Amino acid sequence: MKNFYISGEEERPTIDFNAETGILEISDSSYPEYTNDIYNPAMDWLEEYLKESERKITFNFRLDYFNTSTSFRFQQIINRLNEYHLNQAGDVTINWYYEEGDIDMFENGEDYSKDCKVGFYLLSY
Repeated sequence: MKNFYISGEEERPTIDFNAETGILEISDSSYPEYTNDIYNPAMDWLEEYLKESERKITFNFRLDYFNTSTSFRFQQIINRLNEYHLNQAGDVTINWYYEEGDIDMFENGEDYSKDCKVGFYLLSY
């Protein structure tokens, strides 16, 4: 399977999904008016990637800002990773990076982690 990469620019995040290493990352800022053109292809790739059971996946969220429509997409990703972990024996870890002192980003990560069934780590930098 090929890797998936979208270069970030202005309000669009960098998405770097590496099929070989299992390290999947969304970084920078994400506040586009419409998220479909960015996140639909990413979700399609993820669905294809998750067809194989028992993968080891590390999903990194490294953002400095995101909007409400992006938040909905993040919840979809986290829910899908939870399902994969529970139903297909995937070894999934989610790392939520936030700048030290950024209370909003920390609390966002905390909110996402509440119902998570996989290892979810809040990591400051």
